[in-house]
Amino acid sequence: MHYYPQRPMIVQGDHTLLLETHNPDFNKARDAIAPFAELEKSPEHIHSYRIDHLSVWNAASAGFTLKKAEKALIEFSKYDVPSNVLSELQRAFSIYGKLVLLAGDDERLYLDIDDAFIAEQVGHEKSLQKFIIGRLDKRFYIAKEHRGNLKYALIKLNLPVEDKVGFQDATHLSIPLRQQTRTSQQDFALRPYQQQAVDAFSAAGGHGVIVLACGAGKTVVAMGVMHDIAMPTLIVTPNTAAAHQWRAELLDKTELQEEGIGEYTGARKEILPITIATYQMLTYRDRNTDEMPHMEVMTQHEWGLIVFDEVHVLPAPVFRAVSEIQARRRLGLTATLVREDGKEGDVFSLIGPKRYDMPWRELEEQGHIAQANCFEIRVPMSQDDHFAHSIAEKRTESYRIAAENRNKEKVVIALVEKHQGEGILVIGQYIKQLQHIAKKLGAPVITGRMKSDERERLYAAFRAGDLRLLVVSKVANYAIDLPDASVAIQISGSFGSRQEEAQRLGRILRPKKHAASFYTLVSQDSDELRFAINRQRFLAEQGYGYVIEDWEL
Repeated sequence: MHYYPQRPMIVQGDHTLLLETHNPDFNKARDAIAPFAELEKSPEHIHSYRIDHLSVWNAASAGFTLKKAEKALIEFSKYDVPSNVLSELQRAFSIYGKLVLLAGDDERLYLDIDDAFIAEQVGHEKSLQKFIIGRLDKRFYIAKEHRGNLKYALIKLNLPVEDKVGFQDATHLSIPLRQQTRTSQQDFALRPYQQQAVDAFSAAGGHGVIVLACGAGKTVVAMGVMHDIAMPTLIVTPNTAAAHQWRAELLDKTELQEEGIGEYTGARKEILPITIATYQMLTYRDRNTDEMPHMEVMTQHEWGLIVFDEVHVLPAPVFRAVSEIQARRRLGLTATLVREDGKEGDVFSLIGPKRYDMPWRELEEQGHIAQANCFEIRVPMSQDDHFAHSIAEKRTESYRIAAENRNKEKVVIALVEKHQGEGILVIGQYIKQLQHIAKKLGAPVITGRMKSDERERLYAAFRAGDLRLLVVSKVANYAIDLPDASVAIQISGSFGSRQEEAQRLGRILRPKKHAASFYTLVSQDSDELRFAINRQRFLAEQGYGYVIEDWEL
């Protein structure tokens, strides 16, 4: 076995990659393996990655090749790469594209399988028989209505399907992009990477996911796709505030007029050629019938394109509906494909594979998102809190005691004073904690209970510079555009949620002249520390390091 001590990585037979953070080639190695390997742990000295089927298939669908993956492993490994890792990597890359779904006649689709062994496996798998209505050698005949269900079932068997059936066209709808924004009359055009994302989506045939950092212009990418497809479009967003921001962006950067954009939310229910809805509205259940009467907005209308904003938070009922609308073009937008419920495979099979991804640090270097400094501040607990935390019987109870550590208030006050004059967001999970801190700071607090009109009034005041400090709950995690925010102080969160960590950092990444500051407050000697390590994994993969500071009271 050969040994290259200067190299930064050890490739292990269980498909994990150990990467030395202090090695001079750390950044090069991280960037080389990030497209096809997922970061699992990111302690100070060694980062641990894992290669799995889904990470490889997403890489393959985005144009990353086996040759590049093998080169990355061999070039940066201290030891010879285990042969089983190389062979499994080769198999994972090769299987993508072996199962192809094609258009057939009026009633059927064709599933062609370029592998006799896999064809036999599919032919004898009991869970698939209800979708198969005939077979001729390695071609299987599938009823059209089972297009989504088949792909969903096959991904559970580690068999990705390349869907080449195509999509139903809707009526033509011109959606011209403006050359100058409507509000500020500034020159407007897609940035090169945004156009690359549009082109990658179009080249893939009209379904898939675009992954870009918060603040990098995912909405603009969607407008580029809408312009190219030029058909009625449904846009589904996480909340009403996000729906209103979409409307404002469409009016600002396209030639669409107000009367052509409908809103399907709790406040208004319009269905127009361009309609913006919320996940909450689509998944609303009637108490008497337990049915979801608004889901037909997505399934029954003739949309040429459906845009799923923040696709990583797609609710389970929407997944089920998406399986019924596989003949519609589907665009998913997200800053991270990470889902805490493990349903990344569902996104892959039902929305589509990743079509474009650009590292956050690369966007930062080009000036498209702000530089950000991340800090983890460890705060001592009072004796009473520490005792209550240590005897708590349930993990949720002990975590909440640590998260609501009353000493955090002193740290928040000190940080707000330090950054006085900047746009500051104090973000947390627990309403009573937020209300108490807001009272101490003399700042408004925004929660999901606040009426949307009042919420948007406060957001507007923050954007205008009339408000420089907001205390916000998790309602502000997604799709809220506050370009002047440059400081985020996270006092509590949803356990070890990587996607929440990424979204909260994203609140302060709009381009600005100076670096943004992201503070995470965790209680010393508590469960919060363990969860904080997990929360930081995605950002560590993007190249963000955390400065750890112990706070002395």
